[in-house]
Amino acid sequence: MPQNPPPPRIHVLSKPSGATCNLACSYCFFLDKELLYPNSKFRMTDEVLENYIRQLIESHRSSEVTVAWQGGEPTLMGVDFYRKAIEYQEKYRKPGMTFENTMQTNGTLLDDEWCEFLKENNYLIGISIDGPQHLHDAHRVDKGSQGTFDNVMRGLRLLQKHEVEYNLLVTVNGLNADYPREIYRFMRDELGTKWIQFIPIVERVNPDGFNVYQLGNTVTERSVRPEQFGRFLIQVFDEWIRDDVGEMFVQTFEAAARNWMGLGSSGMCVFEETCGLGLAIEHNGDLYSCDHFVEPDYLLGNIKDEHMLEMVVSDEQTKFGQDKRDSLPQYCLDCDVRFACHGECPKNRFIETPSGDPGLNYLCAGYKGFFHRINEPFKILTMLMRSGRPASDVMAIVADREAHFTEAFAKAKPDEQCPCGSQMRYKDCHGWQRPKRRRKRRRAVASLARPPVRVS
Repeated sequence: MPQNPPPPRIHVLSKPSGATCNLACSYCFFLDKELLYPNSKFRMTDEVLENYIRQLIESHRSSEVTVAWQGGEPTLMGVDFYRKAIEYQEKYRKPGMTFENTMQTNGTLLDDEWCEFLKENNYLIGISIDGPQHLHDAHRVDKGSQGTFDNVMRGLRLLQKHEVEYNLLVTVNGLNADYPREIYRFMRDELGTKWIQFIPIVERVNPDGFNVYQLGNTVTERSVRPEQFGRFLIQVFDEWIRDDVGEMFVQTFEAAARNWMGLGSSGMCVFEETCGLGLAIEHNGDLYSCDHFVEPDYLLGNIKDEHMLEMVVSDEQTKFGQDKRDSLPQYCLDCDVRFACHGECPKNRFIETPSGDPGLNYLCAGYKGFFHRINEPFKILTMLMRSGRPASDVMAIVADREAHFTEAFAKAKPDEQCPCGSQMRYKDCHGWQRPKRRRKRRRAVASLARPPVRVS
């Protein structure tokens, strides 16, 4: 019998086609995971699929089960594979149980048949798009290093045509992070989305040149810089808090609001105090501690040999989840915004604190700036919601304060703290100006592509 009590529910990202993909996005951390399975066909068999769905259902004590598909590119499996998955859900469904089916896709293989199936089965689809074409095509390329923007847009419009529920996922990298307002307005005004996820690209430079293991304490040029990411979030927040509260939903803002309100869970695993209940399953049934730790050291076992729930409640996985909290350096423990961050994802904890202690999150400076910036308006938002008023009322209340910033910015000096409250230097925050980029440099970034990331 397992020593640790079973959780009411878990979240598993299933990768039925492994790391295989029809694209070759230059920053993708998962493409090199193919090396873990030499000579594999990277296709989940019917036996593994049925075993997975059955065990996932058996591992839930709650009546709601999320069945999440990711990759690589999960649509490579074809529609019939997912029809079979729905059949197994019905076969093993417990009385009163409901399913939320989700998929993260690049959208390039979607057609009318796909969208009819997705609509019929109430799928929530995450579409990866990095902004307008000149930003998207810099990194999101196909096997021939050609941009994929037009194909992604075609897939998105098909989802909209069939009224499939979707959200947009933007990977924030070293290039597009300098265009926060342009990206936000493009998503809102031209693509018509109401829900956006921003995922920072942190691509470590591994000594062996591959990304099978997460090693090294330096990052690639494609990676977003800490202050750059903080500034990106701040500038999107400026737009959102002025015009779009209650209309546009940004996952990072929603999670922060929950933490400011003290609701106990942010809804984003990276901001939780502990982790361990968000796992990943490979095409052959191998179960890993986390999607970001699909590495031999974090392989829990295979569902053909051991029940998924036994691995979830194992001492090994329990320790993995608690280590997120227990390994925080003192610098983090003393931080005034730790309640909002909890050290973010352990995969990014590879730099040292100012005093030289290991385990500081690479993105710490950016997150601290962002959380300090939103502190005052989120305190007002929390007060409003606790008194039964809509969150959107915050826009009128903070309007005067936001207008005051314009005057303060005009008087601010580059190396002084920014008046917005971020505690970042003015020249790194609201005083920052986008550097001029040469067209030649953009082509060089695009050439970094190498051939052979939800929905939560």
